Amino acid sequence: MDGENRIILNVGGIRYETYKATLKKIPATRLSRLTEALANYDPVLNEYFFDRHPGVFTQILNYYRTGKLHYPTDVCGPLFEEELEFWGLDSNQVEPCCWSTYSIHRDTQNTLAILDKLDIENEKPTEEQIARLFGFEEALSNGELNCWQRLKPKIWAMFDEPSSSTGAKFVAGMSVFFIFVSVISFCLKTHPGFRVDLPTSYSGSAGHDPLASPIPQQQSQLHQQQQQQHQYHQHSITPPSGSIGPTFRVTNYTSYSSGNLSAAQATPIASMKGRQRLKRDLNTTNTFNEFFEQKLLGNDGGQQHGWVETYGQPHKAFFYVELVCNVWFFIEVVIRLIVSPNLWQFIKSPVNIIDFTATLSFYTDVMQRMGEYTGLLEAFSIVRIMRLFKLTRHSPGLRILIHTFKASAKELTLLVFFLVLGIVFFASLAYYAEKLQDNPDNQFKSIPLGLWWAIVTMTTVGYGDS
Repeated sequence: MDGENRIILNVGGIRYETYKATLKKIPATRLSRLTEALANYDPVLNEYFFDRHPGVFTQILNYYRTGKLHYPTDVCGPLFEEELEFWGLDSNQVEPCCWSTYSIHRDTQNTLAILDKLDIENEKPTEEQIARLFGFEEALSNGELNCWQRLKPKIWAMFDEPSSSTGAKFVAGMSVFFIFVSVISFCLKTHPGFRVDLPTSYSGSAGHDPLASPIPQQQSQLHQQQQQQHQYHQHSITPPSGSIGPTFRVTNYTSYSSGNLSAAQATPIASMKGRQRLKRDLNTTNTFNEFFEQKLLGNDGGQQHGWVETYGQPHKAFFYVELVCNVWFFIEVVIRLIVSPNLWQFIKSPVNIIDFTATLSFYTDVMQRMGEYTGLLEAFSIVRIMRLFKLTRHSPGLRILIHTFKASAKELTLLVFFLVLGIVFFASLAYYAEKLQDNPDNQFKSIPLGLWWAIVTMTTVGYGDS
């Protein structure tokens, strides 16, 4: 009777023997429906033969015996899934002790799929794939592609696929060159050795009217001669002690010019009006070159920010370098925008957003030069450094590195979390430890100061503050 209840299974050349009742424990599976009428049954040897992986079947048969499915560490996850599917078992029945080891292959498969997609992008697409990308399938099938439909994919490949042609490699080389030149220029113009002193030709002096605006040299000499012919003598009249009243300022006007004086020359008020008219006339005669020199290049002699007055201003050669680079970036982004197969996908791409913002930052710099100093606009120009992210379009290695960070985002987030937890804990501990004693030289006057100490200490940078 016991021999009739036993069953022999030959899996991959290895024979397994068990009871039929054991295989009936998990219904609706391949092993629970074994009959002698099956093609894989050998009546001579009285066994069922399956050409499957014997190592995985060991864990599967053990699952029938104990009700616990464990993952064998000597096989990969996809192979284990295929074996479970063949035997009619659910992969979600894997025990919790093996689940983390088993499920890690799914993340690996997703990462490999992304990397394979990057390799596919380096291959030259077919005409059908290009037509599908740009929505020209119907026109291609009918043979009705117009000139623009044929030219648009070529221009797009030239500016977005560096390895598609020789022209695309040249455009990619130019783009990389201007990216590096722009970033290097942005950094070097802050170096004191590449900064020049502010121009002093228009600065105020003892005999110059501080209210006068910058004017050309010949007109400024005429204005100085007029001032030398006139002097103002001012003194104040203060009310007697003990009385209440305003203080009056009396202005005596004296002219040293020869000849008769007209009424307009004899009164200071008329003279001030004449000077104001002169200023308006001079302002209206400024040429474009003077505007370019004074506003865009910063040589206006006007009020500057304290940092600019101390360290000077960048050499005007940097402005021309950034102008040439920005012209290239502007042409590039406009062409890519026009020939983009999907306008919305192009606009919301992070790299393109950086490109738009960095290009606009140049115009904010020009607006800053034309107007007053604004720290916010100058800080906005730092986005030009982010142009380095545009190199990901030209380097598959950088794209692989970015996807590697994405695949490890959970682990990196956990690391940052514990770092922040330690920073907050030790900063608070240092603050209250220093607060317990009366120390006039205590530098931990608040927890935010303690945060700074904890950050530079835990990141091994060193405190270094004087």
